[in-house]
Amino acid sequence: MAAELTAPQLIAQHRPTLDQALEAIRTRAYWSPHPEHPKAYGEHGGLDAAAGNAAFDALLNTRLDLGQPGTDGWVGGEVSPYGIELGVEYPHADIDVLLPAMKAGQRAWRDAGAELRAVVCLEILKRISDRTHEFAHAVMHTSGQAFMMAFQAGGPHAQDRGLEAVAYAYAEQVRTPGTAEWTKPQGKRDPLAMTKSFTPVPRGIGLVIGCNTFPTWNGYPGLFASLATGNAVLVKPHPRAVLPLALTVRVARDVLAEAGFDPNLVALAAERPGEGIAKTLATRPEIRIIDYTGSTTFGDWLEANARQAQVYTEKAGVNTVLVESTGDYKGMLSNLAFSLSLYSGQMCTTPQNLLIPRDGISTDEGPRSYDEVVADLARAVEGLLGDDARANALLGAIVNPDVKARLEAAAGLGEVALASREVANPDFPDAVVRTPVIVKLDGAKPDDEAAYMSECFGPVSFAVAVDSAADALELLRRTVREKGAMTVGAYTTDAEVERAVEEVCLEEAAQLSLNLTGGVYVNQTAAFSDFHGSGGNPAANAALTDGAFVANRFRVVEVRREA
Repeated sequence: MAAELTAPQLIAQHRPTLDQALEAIRTRAYWSPHPEHPKAYGEHGGLDAAAGNAAFDALLNTRLDLGQPGTDGWVGGEVSPYGIELGVEYPHADIDVLLPAMKAGQRAWRDAGAELRAVVCLEILKRISDRTHEFAHAVMHTSGQAFMMAFQAGGPHAQDRGLEAVAYAYAEQVRTPGTAEWTKPQGKRDPLAMTKSFTPVPRGIGLVIGCNTFPTWNGYPGLFASLATGNAVLVKPHPRAVLPLALTVRVARDVLAEAGFDPNLVALAAERPGEGIAKTLATRPEIRIIDYTGSTTFGDWLEANARQAQVYTEKAGVNTVLVESTGDYKGMLSNLAFSLSLYSGQMCTTPQNLLIPRDGISTDEGPRSYDEVVADLARAVEGLLGDDARANALLGAIVNPDVKARLEAAAGLGEVALASREVANPDFPDAVVRTPVIVKLDGAKPDDEAAYMSECFGPVSFAVAVDSAADALELLRRTVREKGAMTVGAYTTDAEVERAVEEVCLEEAAQLSLNLTGGVYVNQTAAFSDFHGSGGNPAANAALTDGAFVANRFRVVEVRREA
């Protein structure tokens, strides 16, 4: 069957966007082709809010047949953190049938070249973008994010990260020319002359192991980095968050087929309850790349045992904010309150430890003691979340019982400065919605160290009293070195302290945000400009997204001929 999407059509449509993405990763300036506002969709392309909601509703209680080979049954069982049973069934794969079928299409995909692969990926992203409203509901009802966050983080921001990965993949592949004429002078003898060709070749099949909290945002970089570099991609979603990635796989398969490629280059591996297929898949010889977001325990296992694969992991970390002084006390409190509250702290970038000198800090409103700073922050969180409608819009729902259990246990770890409260959601009565807890701990007490030196994922933060800024810096350094951090924040008006914080983060490879008091928050990163993680501390062995994240997904094979 002839391709419905020809190479010239795809290049003409998407090459300008690719060029803009390449320029954006070079300059690190703001750019995004994916609108953040819900009203941008519908009239000028894509599903509007009503159509997107209807499309999501139409998915409920249906079977999502992807037409994959090796389907030996159907699996499902997702229940929304908002209390809805999704009722969607997905194909369960016989891996011994599916993996060979995925490899069959790789030669043509390899031979297509970097540019065509990139624009096919951009067509996939364009179609996902057109369905952002539908995807937003899918993300909301699998992750527990509030709708607007699911719309933005699960939609345009995730799509941006996917496009960013494609741009880096393209740039790395074309760094080496396709052909070269090589001539070496030989003095009086005839020169040596060679014609050389250089071809990026894929490693094999990439495995994307999805996470529960950000299925698209965390899934798209690895998926598109592997696909754009010529690899087939098998997507293994988290059992509680299958739908967003299953829809992604369906779109990708449609586009690949229409462009004349084997749709089995992208496939889904949904699992039966308790099956735990990630370990089995991760050690298959056909799997040559793994992208994983989740617990440190399983991330470490992958790094140690998936020896045949290039493994990219984002694991747990203990994110820290040092509070030494501020020139905008109200702005600092407001910024921190939002950062602690957003999505109930269920982000790998949410601050956990707030290091505050026990003698207090200097501010534009005069000195504030440790107790006053903590009490004022508690009041700022209470003020932000005092209205239940606003609280629901910021907090979303608790994603799973483990987060709820950690939240409830945190109150027993120290003096509670801010107690968590239940928030009713009138639209979803079964949703578990909780405000953050802030617990006061003493950095000088060994008994408290076990709490603040461990990740407590969820709406839990510790106000850790330290003896001085120097002690805070040393604790920050030790935390990043031993436990890792996706983000570090600091508030100071002292130039020496600022330089010292920066030096710690440079030496320990941690991404630093200084004196945030406005509309940019420590737990948010912008594609094409900000690096998510560094790959240089225990929280993650890769950054989203940089050249290192894509360059080892392919190798360059040279063929030499005498001229």
